Amino acid sequence: MTISFNTIPASFRTPGQHIEFDSSRAVSGLPPIENRVLLIGQKLAAGSAAALSINPLSSASQAVALFGQGSQLARMAAAYFGADGFSEVHAIPLDDAGGSAKATCTLTVTGPATAAGTIPLYVAGERLAIGVAQAAIANTIAAAIVAAITARPDLPVTAAVGGAPNQHVVTLTARNGGTNGNDIDVRHSHNAGEALPAGVGLAITAMAGGATDPVIDAVWPVIGDNAYRTIVLGVTDATTYASAAAELDDRAGSARMLESIAYGARRGTQGQLAAFGGGLNSELISILGIGSSPTCPALAAAIYAAACGYFSAIDPARPLQTLALKGMLAPKVEARFTPAQRELLLRDGISTFTVTQSGACLIERAITTYQTDAFGLADVSFLDLETPLTLFYLRATLRARIAQKFPRHKLAADGTRYGAGQAIVTPSTIRAELLALAREWEELGLVEGINQYKADLIVERDATDPNRINALVPPNIVNQFRAFAAAIQFRL
Repeated sequence: MTISFNTIPASFRTPGQHIEFDSSRAVSGLPPIENRVLLIGQKLAAGSAAALSINPLSSASQAVALFGQGSQLARMAAAYFGADGFSEVHAIPLDDAGGSAKATCTLTVTGPATAAGTIPLYVAGERLAIGVAQAAIANTIAAAIVAAITARPDLPVTAAVGGAPNQHVVTLTARNGGTNGNDIDVRHSHNAGEALPAGVGLAITAMAGGATDPVIDAVWPVIGDNAYRTIVLGVTDATTYASAAAELDDRAGSARMLESIAYGARRGTQGQLAAFGGGLNSELISILGIGSSPTCPALAAAIYAAACGYFSAIDPARPLQTLALKGMLAPKVEARFTPAQRELLLRDGISTFTVTQSGACLIERAITTYQTDAFGLADVSFLDLETPLTLFYLRATLRARIAQKFPRHKLAADGTRYGAGQAIVTPSTIRAELLALAREWEELGLVEGINQYKADLIVERDATDPNRINALVPPNIVNQFRAFAAAIQFRL
C-alpha cells in the first residue's frame, strides 16, 4: 500500500468501510486579506473599560460607553467608523498620564451686536452655529458660547465663562491631559462666506499648556501575538512613534510574522513636519501631514488608516492616491501646502493630501517614514506604503500555500522513487508549487517579470538539517502608476 492515510491505520482487522477526509487539496486560489484594526488612544474616567484592555467595537456609541464621551479614543472610533464600517475593530484605552496637564484656551468676546446673526464657531473641526440677537452684549454672547459647547458632550473640550469682571471671556479646557490637547483647533468663520455678526468680536488664543503623554510601552504585552493589520496611534509624540517602530519591527520579523502598519497624523508647518519626519525611519509607520486642518490629528489618523487599511485589503498593490479622507476638514485655501511644499514633505517621510474644488481631502501619496538604509544612505526601497503591504500579502500567501499543501509530508531528495499517493515532498515539488503560486500572484496584478522569477528561484535541501527546505523567492512586485510626462510638440 503506497497511499498515505492521515488517520486510518494499515493494520485494521475489523471488517467494514473506513473513510477519512483530506482537506489538503480543498482550498484553491489565494486567501482574502483580513483587515483587523486596533485603535490606541486616551480614555476618560467615565468610561467603563479598564485601561490597557482589548475591547472589540461594533459602533461609535459603544466606544462612548467604554471610553467616555468626548474622550480621544471615543472620537477616534467615531472617525474610523465614519470612514470604514466593515473592518473588524478593537481598541485599547490609555489613562491620562499621572500629573499630566490639560491644554486650555480663551475666547474673548466683544460687543454689543449691532445686527442679529450667527457665530460660526469651529471646535476641533466641528461647526457650532451660535445665534446672536441684535444688541446682545458680550457677556450674553459668551454665555451662549458656553451653552452651545456644553450641549455637545462629544467635543474634546469643556467650556466655562469667567467670573466678574471677565464674564465676556470663555475658557476651553481639553477633556484629556497631554500634548494632544494643544492640537485641538478652535476658530471661527472657517468656510468662505462665513463671518461674525456685525458689532461682535471674538479673539481666540490657541490651545496650549497640555503636557505629559501616556507611555505606550505597556500596550505591546497586552496585544501579544494578536494579529492587527492596521494600528491607529492617537498619541503621536516622537517617543510613541519610536516605541511603535521597535514593536512593529519585532512583530514583522521572521520569528513572529505578524504584519502591522501603524498610522498617525501630525499638524504643523511644512518645516515642522519635515523636521519631525526626518527623525523617523520605519517602513511600518505612515504619517499624514495635515498642516492646519481643523480636524484633530488623532481623528485624522483614524480617517487616514481607514482609507488605507480598507482599500489595501481589497488590493494591496493598487495605489492609494485619490482615496477620500472622509470626515477630514480641509485647511483654508490660503493655508494649504503648495505643490513644492508637498514635494518636500514626501522627501521627509510625510504623506500628503490634496483638496478638491468642493473641499474634499484626497490622499495624494501614502508613504512610509523609511528614508535611509542601515548605513544612513538614501533608500527608496520602502518609500511607498503599497510596498510593505504587498510584501506582507505575498509572505502570508506563501506561508498558507506551503502549510495547506504539505501539512504532514515526508521530505525526500529529488529522484527518489516513492509510490504514488505517498505524502512525500521533494525540492522540485516545492519549486513547482512556488512557480504556480507566482502565476497566481501575477494574475492578481501583484507581481511582474515571471521569467526573471523562474530564472532566479532557488529551492534546495538544507546542507545541515535534512528536515528543512530553503528557498530564495525573488518576486518583482508590481509598481504604481504615479506620474505621466509628455511633450506637446505643436505645429502652427
